[in-house]
Amino acid sequence: TRTPDAHFYAEVRYKGTKVVAVAPDYAEYVKFADEWLPVRAGTDAALFLAMGHVVLQEFFLQKQIPYFQDYARRFTDLPMQLLLRPLDDGCYASDRFLRASDFADQQGQKEHPEWKTIVYDERTRSYRCPKGSIGFRWDKAEGKWNLLPEDAATGEPIKAELSCLGQQDAVVSVVFPDYGNSDGEAHLVERKVPARRLQCVGGERLVCSVFDLLLAQYGVNRFEIEGNTDTDYGDVNRLFTPAWQESITSIPQADCIRIAQEFAENAVLTRGKSMVIVGAGTNHWYHNDMNYRAIINLVHLCGCVGQSGGGWAHYVGQEALRPQAGWLPLAFASDWHPHTRQAAGTSYWYLHTDQWRYERVTADSLMHPAAKARYRGHTLADYNVVAERLGWLPAAPHFQRNPLDIAQAAEQVGAQNAESVADYVVDELQSGRLSFASEDIDHPDNWPRNLFVWRSNLIGTNAKGHEYFLKHLLGAENAVLGKDGAGAASQEIHWREKAPVGKLDLMVDINFRLNSTGAYSDIILPTATWYEKDDLNTTDMHPFIHPLGAAVDPGWDSRSDWQIFRHLAKNFSVLAEKHLGKRKDLLALALLH
Repeated sequence: TRTPDAHFYAEVRYKGTKVVAVAPDYAEYVKFADEWLPVRAGTDAALFLAMGHVVLQEFFLQKQIPYFQDYARRFTDLPMQLLLRPLDDGCYASDRFLRASDFADQQGQKEHPEWKTIVYDERTRSYRCPKGSIGFRWDKAEGKWNLLPEDAATGEPIKAELSCLGQQDAVVSVVFPDYGNSDGEAHLVERKVPARRLQCVGGERLVCSVFDLLLAQYGVNRFEIEGNTDTDYGDVNRLFTPAWQESITSIPQADCIRIAQEFAENAVLTRGKSMVIVGAGTNHWYHNDMNYRAIINLVHLCGCVGQSGGGWAHYVGQEALRPQAGWLPLAFASDWHPHTRQAAGTSYWYLHTDQWRYERVTADSLMHPAAKARYRGHTLADYNVVAERLGWLPAAPHFQRNPLDIAQAAEQVGAQNAESVADYVVDELQSGRLSFASEDIDHPDNWPRNLFVWRSNLIGTNAKGHEYFLKHLLGAENAVLGKDGAGAASQEIHWREKAPVGKLDLMVDINFRLNSTGAYSDIILPTATWYEKDDLNTTDMHPFIHPLGAAVDPGWDSRSDWQIFRHLAKNFSVLAEKHLGKRKDLLALALLH
């Protein structure tokens, strides 16, 4: 519940804060807002993209706000330099970031130069490698994984350039995908972008900043390039304009322009104290992250993220840090071992409930029409596998074989430490003797067998694709009507003709009420309610602690959650003494922060 936070909303209104409600329905919070923007359901991204268009036009081009400029240089990737990739028709497409490894001297970076990004320094009029990119996270030398605007090699101050307009070597046509048309197909839109020529390892390339590319993608009119002094807010055919969003969201363009101006102006006057509070409902389904990205762009452009009273308040999973420091050691037993097996829940259930076998949305239909052909033909599930393999996505189980057996096998061939064990695993993977579990997700060795559900209604309200959970995870009566087979096109996952039905051997529900999950569980462990125990309650998603006081004794066989986990841990330890012995474990971790 977010009830303990509701008073902040009421109090801040009495202090004079303006509240704008964006909702397709007349929700509870709309009653207390100053204005209501009743967007059509699912079109939030269009509204916020148009607001970003206004902010870029009026607060970055028509005038420059010192606070916005400084924030963008220091805390965003807007000044980072990108390579432009030539296409056959003379146009260009955006490519990857320019890296230290693209320079002959590697910008003085001996370690991980391919993971260190580049900016153009206005002071020295040269390309520099600033501190803070992911390569510095893994350097042996410490103290450079921060956002100080300094050259990583020399320590000299840097003023990162946002745009090269006026000092460019060329103005080129860059293509962007347009997915907002009525036929549902992606089309290419050409926009002009200023760029510099740079001699890189491997030849001359055109480079530009993320900022210049973003202006082009948002369709912002630049007089120096297009020769037009008028804003294009009323152009309904130009992507991301207020008129364009009106045709999608039904919000009048005048309201969109005004709210965007007020949001940015408030951020100017308060140094970033403009906030967007958003519930996860707009992002609860697969392939729906554009709503969030459009909002995140806006709050970054206005310098709001990281400012008290401003930013992007994602109300579900906002990872509040105040209770998290004390909560983590208890939740993941970090006092016993430094790391735990974690998985991205969306991908985990998408694969293990075999929804990927029915997926008819193709990745190619979502792909940039000018994208490289390397992964064309890959399914959405394939991209999950590739992401896991490259360390971009946490997943479990990691490998096709038991990690305890892998660690033992490594020691048997002479591996003496963690580094040599890692080398052994890499060699096994490269030789094909070892594979990732996700590459054969329906193999019985990779099925989830035991599932403990604690205070969640996984089978009821939380599951996305409820019927697939019932069929493939539980083997229960279900309403899956469609035929699988679309997943057979997967290039990274071994296809098994017969889909598994009922992967779980045991499901235990730990809860104080009988919900849908409990109805399907093998065992229910009844817990004490909030009024039956003396306890503290929090999660990594709450900025507060719930102190609980027992008013009555727990009913019947119910116990507190803490007691239940204590007894489970105790009995597991007893079993482990006889059945497991002393073994070394192997963990494959994704690239962490």
